Amino acid sequence: MKKPLEDVLRDACERAIEGGELVTTTLPPLFLSVPKEAEHGDLATNLAMMLARREGKSPRTVAETIVRHIQDPGKILAEVTIAGPGFINFRFAPSYWWTCLRECERAGETYGHSTVGNGACVQVEFVSANPTGPLHVGHARGAVTGDALARLLAATGHQVEREYYVNDAGNQMEMLGVSTYARYAELCGREVAFPEDGYHGDYVRDVAVAIRDREGDRWVDVDPATARAHLRDQAGADLLDAIRDDVATLSIGFDAYVSERKLRADGVVDATLAALAERGVVYEADGARWFRSTDFGDDKDRPLVKSSGEFTYFAADIAYHRDKLARGFDRIIDVWGADHHGHVPRMRAALTALGLDAGRLEVVLVQIVSLTRAGVPVRMGKRSGSFVTLREVVEEVGADATRFFLLMRKSDAQLEFDLDLAKQRTAENPVFYVQYGHARVASVFRQAAALGLDRADVAGADASRLSDPDELALIRSLAQFPETVEHAALEREPHRVVFYLMELAGDFHRYYNRNRILGEDRELARARLLLAANVQKVIRAGLQVLGISAPDTM
Repeated sequence: MKKPLEDVLRDACERAIEGGELVTTTLPPLFLSVPKEAEHGDLATNLAMMLARREGKSPRTVAETIVRHIQDPGKILAEVTIAGPGFINFRFAPSYWWTCLRECERAGETYGHSTVGNGACVQVEFVSANPTGPLHVGHARGAVTGDALARLLAATGHQVEREYYVNDAGNQMEMLGVSTYARYAELCGREVAFPEDGYHGDYVRDVAVAIRDREGDRWVDVDPATARAHLRDQAGADLLDAIRDDVATLSIGFDAYVSERKLRADGVVDATLAALAERGVVYEADGARWFRSTDFGDDKDRPLVKSSGEFTYFAADIAYHRDKLARGFDRIIDVWGADHHGHVPRMRAALTALGLDAGRLEVVLVQIVSLTRAGVPVRMGKRSGSFVTLREVVEEVGADATRFFLLMRKSDAQLEFDLDLAKQRTAENPVFYVQYGHARVASVFRQAAALGLDRADVAGADASRLSDPDELALIRSLAQFPETVEHAALEREPHRVVFYLMELAGDFHRYYNRNRILGEDRELARARLLLAANVQKVIRAGLQVLGISAPDTM
């Protein structure tokens, strides 16, 4: 929508420069935005205010100069005005919007897709929860955010790989083994003290039951350390399978699962620490090995190897990121919980210390989710013992509502998820409202078929019959979709698409309630069906990049 106007604006400035009316030789980026008030036009720019200082003139004078040189060979503009201190407002001609509608129609199901990514290879790593328990609703937000980002990047010309980093080593896994062994022994009629800091959720008992069903009681009579190690591995594998099943309920899959334990076993962590040591950023103190992270702006140095000889989580994470960059991705995007914000500069510091380009690492932080029901906080899950699981939420409200609600806010903003609202089949439920827009168009076409009008007939409709302000406003919304997808991908902000869909659905529902699509005027009906068909297509495309279905009936 903005590109034709950017060309007109740039040409006007260049003519003013050639005529000596502007002294600048280099134009700043041409920023065009949609005014908050419709009466101010379709697009506006503050270019005159950006140029005023270097021109030594008032912004309004600069604006007048630019406007005086505007030429419109394509006749896309109906009005150009100057407002306030020097804003330039543009209103497109109806013919421009009709052209936009035709472009939307011609693009088919690829409308909104682009090549802005230029084939860049991007890895998105998300969820990566320890396989020590079921995913909770906080993990769900990270899962949906990561998957939506991957979908957006793919739609904008990036090569995308989804990855799950399995933290299957370290103290948390050892505690899983101890906890599972205690429950397993209990099932076998033996008394084993359950660790106070163990995993207390009922799911541990469920895992122990599954292992006993498969393998019987034989592990209760072997050396406890051997049994705990075996049960640790079995429980971790079972819980990872459960995690795979959980994310699958949200239509999420991964191209790769990378094991921390394997990285350690393959010597990747050792090699990374050796590389850091060669660069002189590792030292020993108090029996431990430390990364000199203060050399890179950190508030204190960070341990890499404990006095016990065990790698720290940080050491393994550095090795993992070194490995990721070595695989040749142009960019790696990590989706982390907001509680990991302090880890971001430390990881970039470590990559820099290794001589790697830390700029290839991006981190998207995801804030906590608060669940409510009728305004009352929901705090406990049925099986976890301390949190609400992803599966419990999906079972209650459905996958579509779960994804939509978790994407309704910018990822680094706290989010309140109203379970009761997510189940409503009313206009108050935003996902229902958007999906109903798609289904409503499908219903209109079923009615049209009874009148002898099908989608093939609509394809040749006369778009110029769409002259009502509500119709032109709808087309304007459709024209904004490609830019919305592009910005959502490049800014790593899937919520932009959610907001867009809510606005588009609202515009369509209002239009539908005010106008008869299938009136007596057959040609007008065809034109309005053309408009409705493209609204439906864009709603479907927007829901698709969010991983949400677009039903034909509700």
